[in-house]
Amino acid sequence: MDRTAQAPTLQHIDVSGPAAQAGDVRRMAWWFWPSREPARSVVVCVHGLTRQGRDFDVLADALSHQAHVVAVDVAGRGHSDWLADPMGYQVPTYAADLGQLLHHLRQCFPGLPVDWVGTSMGGLIGMTLAAQPALAPRRLVLNDVGPVIEWEALRRIADYLGRSPTFGSEAEGVRYLVQIAAGFGLHSDAEWHALSAPMLRLREGIWGLHYDPAIAVPVQALMALDETSSRQAVLAGEAALWALYDRIEAPTLLLRGADSDLLTRETADAMSRRGPKARCVEFAGVGHAPSLVPADQVAAVCAFLDAA
Repeated sequence: MDRTAQAPTLQHIDVSGPAAQAGDVRRMAWWFWPSREPARSVVVCVHGLTRQGRDFDVLADALSHQAHVVAVDVAGRGHSDWLADPMGYQVPTYAADLGQLLHHLRQCFPGLPVDWVGTSMGGLIGMTLAAQPALAPRRLVLNDVGPVIEWEALRRIADYLGRSPTFGSEAEGVRYLVQIAAGFGLHSDAEWHALSAPMLRLREGIWGLHYDPAIAVPVQALMALDETSSRQAVLAGEAALWALYDRIEAPTLLLRGADSDLLTRETADAMSRRGPKARCVEFAGVGHAPSLVPADQVAAVCAFLDAA
């Protein structure tokens, strides 16, 4: 990120999702970039499964020329509280949390429309909310995700999800994360460091990852089933997601890494014909998922949201 870029401030909101016990309140963290000019909108950015809100630093700085930008640390990640029940680490919990944040933001910024940028898991949360008229954003950006989650991509994610590696130095941790995030495509050393450093935490002289390892529990429970049962559960989930997608009315931009193993071109084509009839922009040399750091990716999102 350029040295002149605007630094965000860390904010918090108390939430109680379906995974919380009666009377239990959790703290959800979010990063805030105020608009440099009179704000025309609020843009909410939500990260992927193992990531956190600072993934959006570059995009947020570009958008904040005329929008307030909020990037969330979803439950169990970054600076947000961990859940007491690991089986709560699923989209319904996250959508309930983010619904409360949307209500809070609309109270703080009355009259401003809210847009949504969601990478992978963040896109699934966005689809869930966009299908509900009372919560739906004005415009929706889905970054390399759709109703169909490819089985092999799930297996790949399950292979590393929930591990709790430790590192002797920040540089060692960055090297590990760069390997895990190879699908992001080519980046400079400085860009990789900016994407990776917020993912690491120093505790008692040892570097580790920022998230609760228990976020893996629901995925591990799925993969622990026999393959037939696992695939049937995945297909049932796809049917539910298509039903949500078909109810979305917000103009939708779909970003896809040309080499993505999670979002196929066939699924992207179907999304262009169904529901909100998403406009798809594909990026060569990128897998899962576009990092929203390269200039062409940032420009695609800015142009779509500015067009509103």
